[in-house]
Amino acid sequence: MVHSGAGGKESCDWASMLMRMYLRWAERKKFKTGIIDQLQGEEAGLKSATIHIVGENVSGLLKSEIGVHRLVRISPFDSNKRRHTSFASIDVIPEIEDNVDIDIQEKDLKIDTYRSSGAGGQHVNMTDSAVRITHLPTGTVVTCQNERSQHKNKATAMKVLRSKLYELYIEEQEKKSEEREKKKKKIEWGSQIRSYVFHPYLMVKDHRTNAETGNGNAVMDGDIDKFINAYLEMFS
Repeated sequence: MVHSGAGGKESCDWASMLMRMYLRWAERKKFKTGIIDQLQGEEAGLKSATIHIVGENVSGLLKSEIGVHRLVRISPFDSNKRRHTSFASIDVIPEIEDNVDIDIQEKDLKIDTYRSSGAGGQHVNMTDSAVRITHLPTGTVVTCQNERSQHKNKATAMKVLRSKLYELYIEEQEKKSEEREKKKKKIEWGSQIRSYVFHPYLMVKDHRTNAETGNGNAVMDGDIDKFINAYLEMFS
């Protein structure tokens, strides 16, 4: 996702330039791309855009791009040919299927049977048909004693377990999202991860890794592997 920041139409134009850069990068990698949504700027460029990129480890590669990108150039919109600074932010979110398949391994389960508690009767029987399932990796415990057979109680308990594990999955994703939001900064001065300078000299520099190049035109044409690799090497 691309979002323009401080700088008005300058930043909207910069956002459109960044979108093209990532599309060209994906094309170089022979990844499939598509534009899911885009909001045009009032005078030029884009206020925001969502790009869909499909390729091997694409989200892992592009996590290096999350943050604020700063552009310094002579504005094509300024008749006085003054230098302007523009900002846009990039966010990368891995794709998650609508129908999340919760993979439960038998080796991760502890299954106990016991006699149903309660007074018996129509809905609770007094045989050893009640089932308790413990998911060892998460410590999640579910029980079922309402069905008349151990087999049915186990099937029902498994359904409940799947629901609980899915809920845990959602909670983990929300925590990650909250952490992501905390790490985000305003799209303005002092928050950039990378600077693209086109005046008074040509240089693109990543402020986290110090990787840089003087070939700004190649970078804007999708040649960003130098920065991606430098970022990934920080964690290798």
